[in-house]
Amino acid sequence: MKMTFRWYGEGDSIPLSYIRQIPGMSGVVTAVYDIPVGEVWPMDRILRLKELCDQNGLEMEVIESVPVHEDIKLGRPTRDRLIANYAETIRNLGKVGVKCICYNFMPVFDWLRTNLHTVAPDGSNSLSYCHDELMRLDPHDLHLPGWDESYTSDELNTLLDSYKDMSHDTLFDNLVYFLNGIMPACDETGINMAIHPDDPPWDMFGLPRIITGMESYNKLFTAVPNPHNGITLCTGSLGAGRGNDMVAMARLLAPRSYFAHLRQIRHEGELDFCESGHLTESGSLDMFGIVKALVESGFDGYVRPDHGRNIWGEDGKPGYGLYDRALGATYLYGLFEAVEKMR
Repeated sequence: MKMTFRWYGEGDSIPLSYIRQIPGMSGVVTAVYDIPVGEVWPMDRILRLKELCDQNGLEMEVIESVPVHEDIKLGRPTRDRLIANYAETIRNLGKVGVKCICYNFMPVFDWLRTNLHTVAPDGSNSLSYCHDELMRLDPHDLHLPGWDESYTSDELNTLLDSYKDMSHDTLFDNLVYFLNGIMPACDETGINMAIHPDDPPWDMFGLPRIITGMESYNKLFTAVPNPHNGITLCTGSLGAGRGNDMVAMARLLAPRSYFAHLRQIRHEGELDFCESGHLTESGSLDMFGIVKALVESGFDGYVRPDHGRNIWGEDGKPGYGLYDRALGATYLYGLFEAVEKMR
């Protein structure tokens, strides 16, 4: 296992010099954020990130993410050119030692929350989701926390209309088409693709969600058996679905889990949840059981502490402040060390 930390590049408020001080930290998970989706990432931009990481004694072996263009998800005629560009980006990343790419195949929104600063009794604040509150929103006049700046109203409505007749099967077929198109580049470079589950794992605003639980993964591995087709095991995203047994899934999916986002949530209703501190006792997920299942099933991938709270007066990027994720990293590192030594 290698412990990593999400870093948003040179514009991140958290410097690499701070990240390297977190005990057990091997590297960062980052990306080139200002290249238009669908275009090839140029080598000079990739090398710049690599140089910064090297200067701070941190590896850059995981990229999160290389976004998938909506035209690929929609199966439009432009997808072949866009898939070729994606494959070229994979090849470029392979040249600097990247070993894993986390990506998702969620239409329009790659995550949804209704509040970015829900205050807990201890005074910390974190992301939360209230299904009834979301369902009261007008799909044609959406104002979503974290997404208001991503699309204009007209852009969002046009995009939503593009998916109005999209079935789950068609979206899944488009995912398989995409993967088959990039697997040769993965074979050449040795890079593993690690699809992130849908967050949360149910349909939203008529948009199909297709990576939601064990059945989804079995279907995916059957359709694209290439071992470079793997997953990001995100406990918070999958754990929001009460039908997902995260300990059992960690045990079964460990061999194809190349990346793990380990975070805690607290169920507050059938679909409602609030993100919390990483400890098992802080939420509804058995973090010790999940780590134990991963270790015992041979997991040897990358881990990062996922969404943290804002604590100790920090007003960081929602979910991505320094302090609580650093606490989460050391807690998770301790769990892995204990389970490994118990064996």
